[in-house]
Amino acid sequence: MGMASGEDVSEYLRQNRETAAWVESVRGECESDKVWRHRREFILRNMSDFCEDEQQPPPPESGHRGLDRLLSYSMVWVNHVFTGCRYPPPVMDRVLKMAENIKVTDAPVHTTRDELVSKKG
Repeated sequence: MGMASGEDVSEYLRQNRETAAWVESVRGECESDKVWRHRREFILRNMSDFCEDEQQPPPPESGHRGLDRLLSYSMVWVNHVFTGCRYPPPVMDRVLKMAENIKVTDAPVHTTRDELVSKKG
């Protein structure tokens, strides 16, 4: 799915009502609109790589391994972008590659613990 921006995601979902309904079903109950908008784009951009053997996206509760991995990666990515969480390098490399075409302009800037420690010195 070649999308250039969040606008394209909205347009895609308007044209694909089943996918729109499906992706809403994987939204977290406490997820803010801002975080969800970015995580939703991450999921949609990478869905075909994880669920390519399916005609339509599997239900979230189906235990589909590819979908479970994709949803986990999407959480890792938004946790990193929006809360500054760090993960092992192979995981970080994977999710940053998966997200390389997603424009995030409203993410907070985080100071890492290492940066704080070095400033004290």
